[in-house]
Amino acid sequence: MKVKEVEAYIIKNSRGESAIEVRVNKKFVAAAPSGASTGKYEVSAFPKKGIKFAINSVNNYKGLKGMKFETFEDLAFFDDFISSWGADTVIAVQLAILKAMSGNKIWKFLNPKAKKFPTPLGNCIGGGMHTKKQGEDVQEFLLMPSGKTFEEKMVLNDYVYRKIGKALGTKQRTDEGAFMPNMTDTEIFDFLYEFLNNYENTLHSRVKFGIDLAASSLWNGKFYTYKSFAPEKKLNKFIREDQIDYINELIRKYKLAYVEDPMQENDFVGFSMINKKTLVCGDDLIVTNLDRMKEAIRNDAVNCVIIKPNQIGSLTKTKEVVDLAHKMDINTVISHRSGETMDASIAHLAVAWSIPYIKTGIYGAERRVKLKELVKIEQEIKG
Repeated sequence: MKVKEVEAYIIKNSRGESAIEVRVNKKFVAAAPSGASTGKYEVSAFPKKGIKFAINSVNNYKGLKGMKFETFEDLAFFDDFISSWGADTVIAVQLAILKAMSGNKIWKFLNPKAKKFPTPLGNCIGGGMHTKKQGEDVQEFLLMPSGKTFEEKMVLNDYVYRKIGKALGTKQRTDEGAFMPNMTDTEIFDFLYEFLNNYENTLHSRVKFGIDLAASSLWNGKFYTYKSFAPEKKLNKFIREDQIDYINELIRKYKLAYVEDPMQENDFVGFSMINKKTLVCGDDLIVTNLDRMKEAIRNDAVNCVIIKPNQIGSLTKTKEVVDLAHKMDINTVISHRSGETMDASIAHLAVAWSIPYIKTGIYGAERRVKLKELVKIEQEIKG
């Protein structure tokens, strides 16, 4: 594939913020999302001079026109631009070129024999950094549906999500479309556990649930501070050992299937002390960084890792993390960001790289476009 034309420009993401979109050869378009809850060790989304500088850098880079890209590995050319263009810029450029190489069928270009589809993790109730208002401390309560096909799982998540909304009687939602009830964390845990164990609420199918605690946002260097922890809404301060005990008790009491970022982003050893009978997932801990992935493996910190390409700013570097995780029998979860776009590339990457879970929300056009793309791919593969 020969690059004839590249254009970068600003669009608005799902939070109404500026995001970058790139068009290659007029018809191959890709965009990068942005996160509200970001890890300390993520690569900067844009250079210090801002998104407009990044866009001008792409549009004024004359060396790109006429270049040929034939393989996924060729995209590593842009890894040298991460520090000057920013992570989001490089990812948008790489994805647009990958779409051009593949004729918009990334999954087929990368893995024509792909057969496996991810299970969708759906954010149904939320708070934390995904809302400007004071909500619960747990950032996401996530549904994990059962089913024979991806489409069955998607439909089940959607059904349960809507039924939860009616049961809660609230229309307020977070940035990711999760409901925001006026309840404490404890009340939500109790509600979801009882609700999901009533099969009349789940089309008589098994739906498990888990959480993204985003614990770094609760950590002040000495304590984990909860504002919505108890019914009386008193402040609760946990030292590290209390936090470990608390998370393990939640796993035991509510049979959580998934726990993301239960400890702050530097505590590899603390992660290792969380009960691995569930999926203990690192996001801020690892930030799709190969060196931090290796550190997590050395400490037996996780059995699951979040994959977000724009955390590291390179598709080829992202693939290295995925490959190492799978080699070490660590589950992977490819994930959206809270400030999303209509780009559905992570759906293709999930299939191409045999990633077992995708975290992309349930509600909102920017979330559903990824789910619909997976259904489309599934229909194409399975006929």
